[in-house]
Amino acid sequence: MLPGAEILCDRRLVLDRPSELPAHLLQAGAGRRIIMHGMHSVVDWCCFAVWENGKLVRSLSLSPDGGIEENIGEPFDFERPYWDGGHPVEPVPGWSEDPYPLPFHPLDLGEEALRVLFGFVLEGRPEPDDILAETVHTHEFRVADPSGEEQAAREAAYEQVRRDMGPLRMFRMGPDGTMQEVGWDEW
Repeated sequence: MLPGAEILCDRRLVLDRPSELPAHLLQAGAGRRIIMHGMHSVVDWCCFAVWENGKLVRSLSLSPDGGIEENIGEPFDFERPYWDGGHPVEPVPGWSEDPYPLPFHPLDLGEEALRVLFGFVLEGRPEPDDILAETVHTHEFRVADPSGEEQAAREAAYEQVRRDMGPLRMFRMGPDGTMQEVGWDEW
C-alpha cells in the first residue's frame, strides 16, 4: 500500500504539536510525502500531520483533557464524519455524568487515520483491504546516547511524574454501574 515507504518509529518523534517536527527530519524526507502519527490510549490522545513536498498541509492534535491542541489545514475527507457528529462517544453508565468533551473519541479518529494514511489499524477491526500490521517485517535499532545525559534526563522526568501522581489507586465497576475504589487486597 505504501511502496517505497520508509517508516521511522520513535516516541520522541510524537509531539503534542505535530507541526513542530524538527527541520532535519523534514529535510530527510525532502520531495516526498511525510506523515507523522501518534496515539496514547491512557489519555485518549491522537495526533497526525502530513507534509507534501516540505509544506505542511494538515496537522491535528487533540485529547479530551487538552482539547484541540493543534488544528492546521483543512480536514481530510476521512475526518469529516467525525467532525460532523457521525461518531459520537456513548456515555458509560456510572463513569461520568458529564458529556464527552469532544464530538468523537480521538483514538477512533486515530485508528481511521492509520487506516487511510498507512493502510492498517492497530486496535480497530481490520477491513478486508487492510494490511495486517504484524505481517510487516521491520528492522529494529537501539540508538544509544554515548554521554548518558539523555537517559538521565528521561529517568529524572519519570521520577518527577511518579512523585506528582501520588499513590496508585484501583477502581472496579460496582453492582450499580459506578466506579468504586478498591484496596489492593480486593483486586
